[in-house]
Amino acid sequence: MRRQFYHVLMRKSISALVLCLVPMVATAQNVKIPKGANVFTYHQIEYGERNDTSIITVERNPDGSIVILPPKPEGKLIPGYCQTVTSVDYAADSITVTAYYDDSAYYYRTAFSRSDIEWRRDGKKRICSVNSNTLEFEMDENAPVNVNPLPYYGLTKGVLRSFTRNGQLRLKLAEAKKSLTPQPPLLSREGGRRVSPRELDRIMKERLVVTTRIFDHEQICWGKPNAHVDGGLAKVPSDTVLHYAGGTLILKRVKLPHLQINYQHFVELHQRSNGDAYDRTGSVFVILPTSEESFFDGINQHPDSLPVFTGRDGQRYQGMMKTGNYEPPIELVRFFTPFGVGHFNERMAGYGIDWRDETFYRQEITDIYNHITNDYRISSVLIGAWIGNYDGGGHLLTMDIKSYPNGIRVLNAEEGEFPGEIVPLFNTCNVLEMAGQNYGKLFGTDSLTVTFRIDKDPAAARLRYISTGHGGWGEGDEFVPKTNTILIDGKVAFTHTPWRQDCGCYRDLNPVSGNFWNGLSSSDFSRSGWCPGTATQPVYFDLSPWADGREHTFTVAIPQGKPVEGMFSHWAVSGVLIVEY
Repeated sequence: MRRQFYHVLMRKSISALVLCLVPMVATAQNVKIPKGANVFTYHQIEYGERNDTSIITVERNPDGSIVILPPKPEGKLIPGYCQTVTSVDYAADSITVTAYYDDSAYYYRTAFSRSDIEWRRDGKKRICSVNSNTLEFEMDENAPVNVNPLPYYGLTKGVLRSFTRNGQLRLKLAEAKKSLTPQPPLLSREGGRRVSPRELDRIMKERLVVTTRIFDHEQICWGKPNAHVDGGLAKVPSDTVLHYAGGTLILKRVKLPHLQINYQHFVELHQRSNGDAYDRTGSVFVILPTSEESFFDGINQHPDSLPVFTGRDGQRYQGMMKTGNYEPPIELVRFFTPFGVGHFNERMAGYGIDWRDETFYRQEITDIYNHITNDYRISSVLIGAWIGNYDGGGHLLTMDIKSYPNGIRVLNAEEGEFPGEIVPLFNTCNVLEMAGQNYGKLFGTDSLTVTFRIDKDPAAARLRYISTGHGGWGEGDEFVPKTNTILIDGKVAFTHTPWRQDCGCYRDLNPVSGNFWNGLSSSDFSRSGWCPGTATQPVYFDLSPWADGREHTFTVAIPQGKPVEGMFSHWAVSGVLIVEY
């Protein structure tokens, strides 16, 4: 699997030390420390599929201070990577870490070794416990110099010969020698910016992360005029937020960075009420420019311009299923707003709960992102966000896509390939609700059926499936578990019952949720795959048994409840076929 591949890369190279295969020369106990030794080589041992090692070099200065040097990484490195050097002044009990960047910027922070650790001895070993880990340091206290590449645990006397964590050898002295080259002094701090240890850690991480801002504090509400683009999808301007469906849907054309497969990608959403008090369905989706008929036609014109399925109930369901020339939108995140977080916090002050300021949703989309950005036909995509509401203030939404590296090396062409395809099959989440798109209530009289085909022998083939039930009264499908049955070629292949029983954990997001005589809040109640203030996680179904190059039918059947006195149940389901070759 591709995920396994780049997780191996992460294990081997996410730290500043690149793993280099080196021979294990001698045991730590047998390494001789000659008089005047000033260069000490340590093997850092990583346990994985095989025992790999990387080299740490410690150089000792004439004044007794040391400089700890990780190896210089090989090959081309990813943007934002920095080289770190640690210098230790034993006389001042001072540790300085300096981060150097290719743009000549560098930052440093100073600290002291820990003094709060309780040590015990076992022969030559010094043993302590930190964060439930047992650490063993074998020190040669008779050595004429002080050298320890792990100074944070204390600037102990002598030379570290080996370090073991939880019974596994992690670091060992491989060589000690006297170098004829002059040793560098402690690093100059002139021109660098001094920061706190936590700030340096933040800077180093943030410079590695690729952030793509999609929406910035955008209002999603009812009452805004609809945008219109003459010329259709191809004429949508870049980096311009367009409002549709009375303002309840926002849309933007975005060029996503093309990054190699050793990145993981997440959608991050920040949402707060700007006047709407209710829990609302929300969706973030992508429209690809690769089909002849586009969901954007329904956004820009009217939902009735999309392919229509007429159910046995006589109702029209627009744009919900893939046809020969049409693909529904690809859903990235299904989320649900809580009851009024942010806007109504002050009104409910003194209730005994510290209300959060906003809702934060974070969901991985690596499998979809990789397929989109590796498709040579796609230079940009349309990204939309919808929150169903009829409130003039509505909601405020900020959205980023953040990409996190799993390795510091830029992969070569063969390693960086990501062959495959992504095909949206269905999406009944009616993001054009306020423009007239029907709810997904077809399951009361029909099942949802589409066709798909997968070429033979893919590396992986799966369906990414999101399902939530709705019907907000006691016996509505929102509050009654319903099994989603998935049939392939008319035979039951999978079943899934979306159900959340942890909704009470999010009470502090719901200041104006209905409160009852028994102490419960309506936001506490279990629901069909969602809670107010959460994102619904996709589930995956393995389709590799049907990867034979032939066409198959895919059917979703749900025992949807009957309408009661003008109220109805409905289901928002989306399915995306993901194939890797």
